[in-house]
Amino acid sequence: MKINKYAWCFTFLVVMTSQSWSADAKNGQVLAGACSVCHGVQGLSMAPNTPNLAAQPSMYLEEQLKNYRSGQRKHEVMAVMAKPLSNSDIENLAAWYSSLKIQIVPND
Repeated sequence: MKINKYAWCFTFLVVMTSQSWSADAKNGQVLAGACSVCHGVQGLSMAPNTPNLAAQPSMYLEEQLKNYRSGQRKHEVMAVMAKPLSNSDIENLAAWYSSLKIQIVPND
């Protein structure tokens, strides 16, 4: 039974991460130039009402961009930005932002 459980977990992980294996983070970095005005060059926004995108999970970013594109999630600016993106563009953007690492440093 343990072998089947481990096989199922491995299969689940492969399926869940397969999209990020095919995505092109470098292409996403190029596409992210348009996003940097609000979300920052490295995905760290300086605006208080704009979220940081750096190190967000790619699945989350893909879902949200697709929701903006379809109109399921409402935001005037993001609807315009996401509308022309292909699924491949969205995967590449998500790969770029999820590849960025952030470091949390406690205040002394």
